[in-house]
Amino acid sequence: MAVIDHPDAKAFVLHWGEMGTHWGVNRSVSQIHALLYLSDRPVHAEEIVEQLGLARSNVSTGLKELQGYGIVRRVHVEGDRRDHFVAETDLWEMLMRIAAERKKREIDPTLAFLAELTSRLKEDRTAPPHVRERITRLHEFVSTLGTWYEQVRVLPKPTLVTLMKLGGRVARFVSPRSKPSG
Repeated sequence: MAVIDHPDAKAFVLHWGEMGTHWGVNRSVSQIHALLYLSDRPVHAEEIVEQLGLARSNVSTGLKELQGYGIVRRVHVEGDRRDHFVAETDLWEMLMRIAAERKKREIDPTLAFLAELTSRLKEDRTAPPHVRERITRLHEFVSTLGTWYEQVRVLPKPTLVTLMKLGGRVARFVSPRSKPSG
């Protein structure tokens, strides 16, 4: 039985595709990922084409993109010359790989651009002060986020899980204690 044959699996694949579009990921790419994530065995490209009703070129492009994110990998199945694919099923590992790739593709170029602008604006006396101040603040903010990400990404998985479960309660460890009035 194909994964997509179960109604809840099909609903998940369709929903994941829809959510992908909200996250800036092509619907087909997200559906391929969902199908592979739910599959209990390696799947070859033609099977993905059949199960999702996508063009072979879309599947090929989607698989390359997912491999670029490091959340899908090509595997060999003994006795079959075709390439087969499996998705990362460790959710933390998947999250960390996606975050790393998105940072590399989206945040790092923006940070480099903001650094360049900040440097130019520092010397440009014709620039309106509010423009200089806002771009400088944005550069500092994005840089701080990047530094935070680099520190968090190397934490052991159990520590990350604990931090996530603590949620807002972690603030009591970093918030200044109020002094008793007297």
